[in-house]
Parts: sequence; C-alpha cells; structure tokens
Amino acid sequence: MIKVGEVLVSDDIKEVEFVCNLEKCKGACCVEGDLGAPLDDDELPIMESIQEEIRPYITKEGLKSIKRHGPYLLDEDGDYSTPTINGKECAYASYDEKGILKCGIEQAYLDGKTKFRKPISCHLYPIRVIKKKDFEAINYHKWSVCSAACTLGQSLGVPVYKFLKEPLIRRYGEAWYKELVKHIESEKPQKKKQKKR
Repeated sequence: MIKVGEVLVSDDIKEVEFVCNLEKCKGACCVEGDLGAPLDDDELPIMESIQEEIRPYITKEGLKSIKRHGPYLLDEDGDYSTPTINGKECAYASYDEKGILKCGIEQAYLDGKTKFRKPISCHLYPIRVIKKKDFEAINYHKWSVCSAACTLGQSLGVPVYKFLKEPLIRRYGEAWYKELVKHIESEKPQKKKQKKR
C-alpha cells in the first residue's frame, strides 16, 4: 500500500499489468454487473446538462431507459449510477459495426459535442475508488471479463497505473500522479544477500 497525499493506493495498481482489449471483450464492463456506472455527486448536474448533445449517440432503447428513469438512478445504498437497459448494458452505450460496446458520452466528447468525456468511474476502470471521511482508497478491481486485458498488459509490460495515467491525472491532478510514479519507481527490488561459502 502506498499513501500519496490523502489517497491510499493498493499494491495491485503498481503490480498488475493491464491494457484494455476491446477486440476481445467487446466492452463487457458496460454490460455485466448489477447496476450502471457509478456517478460522483458533482457529475449529476453534468449528466443532466449534456442530454441534448449526447442524444444522437444513444440507442432508441437507451433513450427509452433514460426517459423512464432519468439521466441517473439512486440505488438503495444511496449511491448514484447510470440507468441500464433491462438491467444489462448501460443506457449510454451503443454497439459499433464490430459489435463492440462504446460509450455514447465519450463518442460525443471525441466529436467535440461536449467537454465531459465520461463518468470518472468508467474512465478509471479497472480502478475503483472507495471514499472515506478523510481520505480515498483506490483499488484494482479483478474481474473475469477483463482477462484479455490482463493478458495484453502482461505481453506489453504495462502496469495499471501507467495504463490509467490520463484518468488518474483527471481525478487527482498531474502533481499527484508524478508523486505516485516517484513512489513506485523509488521502490527498488531488494537484492538477495549472497550466501557465504
């Protein structure tokens, strides 16, 4: 465990190698699970304000779900998330010509229609944020649907914290990320003591 500022970083984030492989998983993280994408409180007004801009990037089924439930839901634990289509894929997701599920919000962002890229929980995945009163903890979320991402990450030698550089900076700032890298890279492996003959 590393402490950077007021954030506790699990060892998996520096040790596990991971690179999303959409060709293999087809965006399964946007379909699997019990709820839609978790949303921070400060993202709620943004989700309300971008509905018109992102509308062309959302499927008819997604639009129906958003019309029925609103741009976000409040669950029984008091947490907010995106609505889903019949308890499956996120209402904001749509399949491309290769059958890969893409985020409609992100597609609108890439086309310059909105300044909001996508919920930070999606951008940070497979990192999950746990909020406490005085600090946050970030952990790697191990999930079988991401096995191809682990295989690709291992073949490329890319740890989670490097793969998620952009969203980590988005969440915590560039100075924080530089401090994280400094902590990780300063931890040199212990040299084994040579046995005396």
